Amino acid sequence: MTLPGPLGTPSRRGAAVLAAAAVLGVLAVALLGAGLARTGTGELRIPAAHPTTLLRILLLAGLALAVGELAGTRLAGAGPLPRRLAAPGALLAAAASAGLLLLLAAVSGLSLPVVYGLREGRLLLVTANACLLAAVCAASRRPGLAALPLAAAIVAEALRAHPESAGFGVGTGLTVVHLTAASLWTGTLLHVLRVLRLRDGGREVLLRYARMAACVYAALAVTGTVSTLRRLPLDAVLGTAYGRVLLVKLALFGGASLLALMARSRLLSGADARPPARVELAVLAVIMALSALLTVVPDPHWIRS
Repeated sequence: MTLPGPLGTPSRRGAAVLAAAAVLGVLAVALLGAGLARTGTGELRIPAAHPTTLLRILLLAGLALAVGELAGTRLAGAGPLPRRLAAPGALLAAAASAGLLLLLAAVSGLSLPVVYGLREGRLLLVTANACLLAAVCAASRRPGLAALPLAAAIVAEALRAHPESAGFGVGTGLTVVHLTAASLWTGTLLHVLRVLRLRDGGREVLLRYARMAACVYAALAVTGTVSTLRRLPLDAVLGTAYGRVLLVKLALFGGASLLALMARSRLLSGADARPPARVELAVLAVIMALSALLTVVPDPHWIRS
């Protein structure tokens, strides 16, 4: 028996409800997440937390769209493909990086030339330019060339996330793998679902995606666990904004894992795997927003040191 709704037969109404729920969840994280997370922790108010979180969400979303389409196109094989979103996604990431650069100047009270000289300002500028170049490549006849500037943007974002390291350290390497894997999981799933909708089927595409997703999931789990152990002291899990956001993210990650297993089980049994995959994508969108929020709230490693 096939159940109606998001986990049963696919429908446009169900997809619209999921999309609306995902958007509301992302907006809630952007507008309320920082304030709720630091309530009762004693941590200072985060300057420009809401716009910073929103811009970082847009940056991660743009990277996921661009990276996911590059991988998804290879998985799709021969046949019709949906309208390309890699170039718009890279442009979105470039615009978000530029917005973060302007916001940094506004919050710090420094002029743009001075901000360009700061480590974070230089890295944001590299990210913006790399994403802009990726958009040009993605819109060309050889969209695969976008992979190199996208890799540069991910490395720059990883370096920005680890100001304690003067160069490419262990933490930076873990973040590179984690951010790449997260972009692949979310962005490729979106592209594969769009391919399936266009082709009205395509079980072989989902099978290829499932094999790739297993490797991506393992990379996410390992890098996320190691990064958490390195950055979050055990006594700061419940008493810091970072620890609280991380707990919510881990809970949703578990939910996305169960949905992925459900989709895989339905795929192997010959049933329609798209409904749980759509719910999985909605959950991943909220997880992406929480990942952006984690880059905004205070780092407990520095609070407790």
